[in-house]
Amino acid sequence: MTAADAGDFAAGLVGRRVCVAGLGVSGPPAARVLAARGARVTAVDSRDDDDQRAIAAELARHGIAVALGGDAAAAPPAGTDLVITSPGWTPGSPLLAAAAAAGVEVMGDVELAWRLRPWLDSGLRQQWLAVTGTNGKTTTVRMLALILKAAGYRALEAGNVGTSLAEVVTDPEPYQVVAVELSSFQLYWSSTIAPQAAAVLNVAAHHLDWHGTFEAYAAAKSKIFAAGTIAIGNADDERSAAMVSAVRSARAAGSARAAGSEGAPATALFRLGEPGPGELGVAGGFLVDRAFCGGSGGPGVRLAPVADLDHGAGRAPAPHIVADALAAAALARAYGAPPAAIGAGLRGFRPDPHRISLVGNVAGVDYVDDSKATNPHAAAASLAAYDPVVWAAGGLLKGADGDLDDLVGAAAPRLRGVVLFGADRGKIAAALGRHAPKVPVIEVTCTDTGAMDNVVKAAAGLAEPGDTVLLAPAAQSFDMFRDYPARGDAFAAAVRRLAAR
Repeated sequence: MTAADAGDFAAGLVGRRVCVAGLGVSGPPAARVLAARGARVTAVDSRDDDDQRAIAAELARHGIAVALGGDAAAAPPAGTDLVITSPGWTPGSPLLAAAAAAGVEVMGDVELAWRLRPWLDSGLRQQWLAVTGTNGKTTTVRMLALILKAAGYRALEAGNVGTSLAEVVTDPEPYQVVAVELSSFQLYWSSTIAPQAAAVLNVAAHHLDWHGTFEAYAAAKSKIFAAGTIAIGNADDERSAAMVSAVRSARAAGSARAAGSEGAPATALFRLGEPGPGELGVAGGFLVDRAFCGGSGGPGVRLAPVADLDHGAGRAPAPHIVADALAAAALARAYGAPPAAIGAGLRGFRPDPHRISLVGNVAGVDYVDDSKATNPHAAAASLAAYDPVVWAAGGLLKGADGDLDDLVGAAAPRLRGVVLFGADRGKIAAALGRHAPKVPVIEVTCTDTGAMDNVVKAAAGLAEPGDTVLLAPAAQSFDMFRDYPARGDAFAAAVRRLAAR
């Protein structure tokens, strides 16, 4: 989108009839931004409860009409010529399907924010450095934001990480650069987003209930590599590396050149091993850059000690944490951040709760909460960090069954025992029977509030001093808990009760 196009879009919102579909996290900020720019906004949601009515009352103060209930979400209001959808709404949702059938443009709130990015005093527009992948997105964008701030840029993290991009792009003091987490849903509903640099961390089966097929899910992820975007991929992940290879081939055929800092390559890879030319990796105990260092023929530039990533845990950092740090470093280097800023930013990083968090040590056994491991790919990365381990797993797989065999096969040599719970525990038990038949397995069948105490008690019975009991469910939480933080909190509380006993 050219500067003229961007200006035309913003100016064209005045008087335009816009429907905002969904009043969760992203809908209300988008509605307020549109109304502030003169659009005639109606926000709709299929829910009609106290929470939604409170949101409706707040939006009404901004001149925004709100319609709640199933009938409101059946079709856009008459005269609507633009729909902004919340990312969770599928293309088959009645309102969105009706809009598409009527030829009404549908875009996500992230696409809206991209088109409204501010102009800076330098005469350039705000830049985005974007991250997607099945796992590791939030960790990577938080690392990236810290690095950018350490480099002296006015920056923050936003997008699927929790901060609305609609609010970010309308901040009265414009951010120079934004570390943007993008989900497959957000990318699906985007069409013109073109980050300066973007990374695909990994791609494994996830959200198949939304996308329908793995191919559709992967295609949504690949949209992050727009024309001119510096494409960064994971050499240790076959699908991520293939996406970068496809970009490289397409640009070679079309003689395309990516925009970026002076001398920046059009593509780059990161790996946990020693980096080759055009890559970032690990050598001699350091994160090393051989892609964005002004020439790839030499040994590269040291960025930060790997040991700095343990964040006081007293053990080597998990491999996937190192990979996330390499991705963040690659994006920051693509933007022009100096090596010293990489180290300073990574030293300041602390993992979010429920992401490989040490809960405590009871009778010589560590108890670790990685409730955020909501799919088999994430659980595999978590399990790779511990040996021996008693694994606590279960929940709702939601279409990710196919990855269980690879998960269990890789983890089997590390497993002291397994405790299973939740709706799909039988599927995990079957995979264990195929690939780890000698590993003890205990199934917790109850689903009430005391279930996690039974899980922890069973795990404690399997563990020996020096082991780790790891909650890495490999599944979503909604069969037993409100969300993955609630599941992690229940685990931590059960560990504390075990210690008290």
